[in-house]
Amino acid sequence: MLVEMTINGQLRSADVEPRTLLVHYLRDELGLTGTNVGCDTSSCGACTILIEGADGVGESVKSCTMLAVQARGAEVTTIEGMATSNGDAGPPSLNPMQQAFMDCHGLQCGYCTPGMVMAATSLLSENPSPTETEVRVGLEGNLCRCTGYHNIVKAVLSAAGGGVDQ
Repeated sequence: MLVEMTINGQLRSADVEPRTLLVHYLRDELGLTGTNVGCDTSSCGACTILIEGADGVGESVKSCTMLAVQARGAEVTTIEGMATSNGDAGPPSLNPMQQAFMDCHGLQCGYCTPGMVMAATSLLSENPSPTETEVRVGLEGNLCRCTGYHNIVKAVLSAAGGGVDQ
């Protein structure tokens, strides 16, 4: 089946088998390996991406639970599309959430980080000023086996313009 969607600002199309999961299309067909495969059961959130539908609203989606054909016509953002290009002036500028994860040491092994950044970005688009409890509840579907979540929550609150005591 032909799938066409905008991924990280670029129109992409390919023929895929109808059963191809979106995560495998992104990784295997397009080489966007920042979207990780962790559990294949939607439990861990390592494959979280942002999808903007026709209504213009973006939301986080676990790409291991969605077929590539279901994303036809959508605007998809992966972790590779979060940074802003500086052209020939140097490396890309990190998205504020990526910068907050770096500044607050919200990562350890880094495997869950792309999915966490995507889920946290979606969370802040829905709730720009969350409390610590709201961040913890909002990220429940994304698992981290290394950090204990404290610095991840701190990073999200920092990106929201608050602090950990918010």
